[in-house]
Amino acid sequence: MAEITLTMIKPDGVADGYTGKIIDKIIESGFKIQAMKLTRLSHEKAEEFYAIHKERSFFGELIAFMTEGPIVVAVLEKENAVEDFRKLIGATNPANAADGTIRKLFAKNIERNAIHGSDSNENAAIEASFHFSGLERF
Repeated sequence: MAEITLTMIKPDGVADGYTGKIIDKIIESGFKIQAMKLTRLSHEKAEEFYAIHKERSFFGELIAFMTEGPIVVAVLEKENAVEDFRKLIGATNPANAADGTIRKLFAKNIERNAIHGSDSNENAAIEASFHFSGLERF
């Protein structure tokens, strides 16, 4: 049975011109794009999305980074979507990411790591609903 996951191509990935290459890798890996948009997070929306990290020392830097430019947000569908997508994007720190993963190919460092992927099926549903209305069918 197909599942969903959410991805965001972060401001560094968009600004560096990697959006098309990243989307190509996603499609080549068997994911179907169910919804996608180019948007820009407001400071308030970024704080809401990353509220889980509010007490962490990097929270302010994360919010500043995620609001510095446009992002591409997409809902992806595939059997075993969350786990397969986490493998495709690679470790948070691109220095530790496997060869051929999105972060190994396109990320600069642990803070500017080009892409987000949901970490659980529950969070995928929450994140998809955060960015897209009318996704109850997922």
